[in-house]
Amino acid sequence: MFGNATVTDEETDSALTLWDYMNLHHDVKKSDIILVLGNHDTRTAEYAAKLFLGGYADWLMFSGDKGVLTIGKWDKTEAEVFCDVALKMGVPREKIILETEATNTGKNVSFSYKVLQKLNLLKTLHSYILIQMPHMERRVYATFMKQWPGDATSLDVTVSSPSIPMLEYPNDHVGSLHDMVTVLVGSFYRVKIYPDVGFQIEQHIPEQAWLCYEKLIKTGKYSGHMI
Repeated sequence: MFGNATVTDEETDSALTLWDYMNLHHDVKKSDIILVLGNHDTRTAEYAAKLFLGGYADWLMFSGDKGVLTIGKWDKTEAEVFCDVALKMGVPREKIILETEATNTGKNVSFSYKVLQKLNLLKTLHSYILIQMPHMERRVYATFMKQWPGDATSLDVTVSSPSIPMLEYPNDHVGSLHDMVTVLVGSFYRVKIYPDVGFQIEQHIPEQAWLCYEKLIKTGKYSGHMI
């Protein structure tokens, strides 16, 4: 994806600091709907399906066409790939909602709203569990709170992801540790700059996290997912 450069111990420590910052550590609770924002890791769909089957929501929604990290990867849209995963795990098709046109996080949010609006479900949905990869949690929350067309502050919003440690996260879908850290660095950078262009709400970035980001950037090895 972005190459297989070796991630040194020092770089790993810096990445772990960013990983912890990007993960919101919310406790999952019973909600009205689980919304999975498209990505290149089917474990997010598996996790969401487990939550649904465990009684955590009445609806399971998948959003995503093909994004930067899935173009050329799958023949189907992200939403359809994730739907297949959920169906194989036993989620009833009538409980799954698909949004298949979004190509980025902002569109995941706004397009999902439109689909739910067309289905006349918005008035019945007051609590949301947003699912993404661990290193995308903070970005997803910031985007949802900014770009949800309705009043996001009136909703009970929880963000969650598969509980997998950073060093165990690489696999055939997300690539090597270097690939994953590259995506992590790019996502962290977006948390910093996107509020200035109206894509996300502002969030405090601890000085230590910013210093770790700068260390990783200065290596020249992790800029493949930058804007």
